[in-house]
Amino acid sequence: MSRCSVVPSALLAILLAGCAVPPSRPAPSMRAQAPLAGVPARRAATWPTADWWTRYRDPQLDRLVSQALANSPSLAAAEARVRGAEALAGAQAALGGARLGAAAQVARQRLSANGLIPPRFLGFTWYTQSDLGLQFNYDFDFWGKRRAETASALDQARAALAERHAAALVLSSAVTAGYFGWQADQALLAEAHRLQHIAVAQQRIADARVAQGTVSADSADQAAAQTAAAQQRVSELEGALAQDRAGLAALLGVAPADLPALQPRALPQPIAALPADAGLDLIARRPDIAASRWRVEAAGEQVRAARADFYPDISLSALAGLSSIRTAQLLKSGSRVFDIAPAVHLPIFDGGLLKARYGYSRAQLDSAIEAYNQSVIDAAHEVARSAIDVQRLAAERREQAAQLAAIKHLYASARARARQGLTDAGPELAVAAQLAARRSNALVLQAQALSADIALTKALGGGYRSDAPPIPAPAAAASVPTPGKDSTP
Repeated sequence: MSRCSVVPSALLAILLAGCAVPPSRPAPSMRAQAPLAGVPARRAATWPTADWWTRYRDPQLDRLVSQALANSPSLAAAEARVRGAEALAGAQAALGGARLGAAAQVARQRLSANGLIPPRFLGFTWYTQSDLGLQFNYDFDFWGKRRAETASALDQARAALAERHAAALVLSSAVTAGYFGWQADQALLAEAHRLQHIAVAQQRIADARVAQGTVSADSADQAAAQTAAAQQRVSELEGALAQDRAGLAALLGVAPADLPALQPRALPQPIAALPADAGLDLIARRPDIAASRWRVEAAGEQVRAARADFYPDISLSALAGLSSIRTAQLLKSGSRVFDIAPAVHLPIFDGGLLKARYGYSRAQLDSAIEAYNQSVIDAAHEVARSAIDVQRLAAERREQAAQLAAIKHLYASARARARQGLTDAGPELAVAAQLAARRSNALVLQAQALSADIALTKALGGGYRSDAPPIPAPAAAASVPTPGKDSTP
């Protein structure tokens, strides 16, 4: 086909395609902020940093988190998915533009005696076909189909990378919570041992009073029951500590025996708080929302690619090489062959295949947008629940601190009376048992507050920051298949 005939044919194909291209329609609106109105926030609160666990200033915790992030199979799998998505994007990009290939072939063939040209007219039955050449192909991609498919693959790679950050956040949060759970159980075990010693001392006093006949035997039985309960509590906490170590070992991917030695440390104070701009900034700080956002972008590019299928595909191919049925003559000038073939391909009747593909891509885009909107709602719910827990536990801890201070005053008075010989050790031990129980309750509340602190940090994205395109205004989304990018004709 000559160039003069290709141009009118291409123009005619474009006119025919313009009649079949489905009109673009607005995509569902996307949430531009998280619904967090009414949730308690602090003006001066800061967002978490990428290494947020270091704010607790605990070298043991830092080592555990680093080891878990370095050895996690789930993170390794997430990183492999990122590499695969990036490789797929590179392969998609390579499909567009110019391609040049070389080929060499030697084929020994036999002519049929009953073929179009019988061997008796040619003078031979067997011959060797030798070919050597370069093949050039170029797809002009006037309508952006290849570019859209490449952009979609890149967006999928970005989504995989955001999912990798989300997996790392889940793992670091689990290790931090598990570590502080172990520290809390260690502190509770120390209080349980203290309470056990008090119960043993109370039982001795009860036994002595029964022996003197000043109290009934029921007092001794009650004291023995309290001693047994205290011992049971010690056993429960020792089992809980073993479970804590097993859980930490699993997170680090090692056996419990290979877990690094851990030393008891005082529990730190909770730090996290909800920033005042959480409603607007949360979308950019959650890796799971960012992954969902990139999937919306990828689906939008697939819509563009599906819409470009309705336009003619214009390409150019060329061949230059050597061909001969005599191998000895292959490299001579007379064996040269050349071919150039501009082509226009336009689907005229396909049984509705293109429309079905376009409809499917639109449905995938709508589904991706609604999944994104749901992820924003779910994230807001998680943040609100965690922020309210932080506030509630802070109030409970203040009340608990007041009760603990009152019990300490009672204990000081009971101890002073015992030292002065006004009473025996019984009242002092009774108040000491109350004090140990209150301290245990305070430890439980502090552990819960730390757990809520970690949960809020995780809900706030753990220091992640997205580079996804901004959410457009609804009016802009009405004429663009995917917000934030140029539309396809």
